[in-house]
Amino acid sequence: MIIVTGATGKLGRRTVERLLQRVPADRVGVSVRDPRKAQDLADRGVRVRQGNFDDPASLVHSFEGAEQLLLVSLDRTGRECVSGHRAAIDAAVRAGVGRILYTSQMGAAHDARFQACRDHAQTEDLLRATGLPWTALRNGFYASSALQFLEPTRHTGDIALPADGPVAWTGHDDLAEATAVILAGEARFEGPTPPLTGPAALDFDTVAQIATQTTGRPFTRTVLPDDTFREQALAHGAPAPIADLMLSIFTAARNGEFTAVDSTLAELIGREPTTFRTQLERAWAE
Repeated sequence: MIIVTGATGKLGRRTVERLLQRVPADRVGVSVRDPRKAQDLADRGVRVRQGNFDDPASLVHSFEGAEQLLLVSLDRTGRECVSGHRAAIDAAVRAGVGRILYTSQMGAAHDARFQACRDHAQTEDLLRATGLPWTALRNGFYASSALQFLEPTRHTGDIALPADGPVAWTGHDDLAEATAVILAGEARFEGPTPPLTGPAALDFDTVAQIATQTTGRPFTRTVLPDDTFREQALAHGAPAPIADLMLSIFTAARNGEFTAVDSTLAELIGREPTTFRTQLERAWAE
């Protein structure tokens, strides 16, 4: 039995779909906050149980019988994030889970400039302390984040963002496929994987060139002072912690924390990962 948390989310859902191409549905279970959102999976023979990271007993029940558990990292930061992961890991131990796979991130480190990467490092420590077999999927930085930053520029043509550095922007679909390959037993890693990245690390100067070539319209790159970016984010309604979190992505990129490009993802999925250009074309076509 393979149990996937967050199976109605962007990465978890894609992973379940690709897993179902490799193993029978009765070997797959999902732990979700709202089982109604996973009814279509239940209709296909997937075991659906309610699991809430704020209710450890529900997690023990939803993890029951798991040979492997895919713990998809929470969309939280700081203490709230790590405490949720701790609850899930403790529940996995109580439920007798055989192996835990966790969606970590490239650049995970205790001294990372990006808060999420510090959270991932702390979660990896918790996994290490269980004594269970575990794998940390060091996922490349999600390309969807870059696309979010670009959304306001689609019509203005001006990519006005803080100074950055190269980032190995990586697609959810490729990462989901690689995760399914590992869960299905076609590959195995102990502890952290190598960085699972897209084929190139790009800064926003290069992204501006790609946007120009893709659309046939000129795109320029304007470097905003950090304070100006933060003030603009606050003015658009972002809470201060979220504004700081967004800014820290650029601080970390300038520090070279997301520059690694590795062939492991390509080896897992049997092809070159999708380029950022292709992801931009798809997103803007929609």
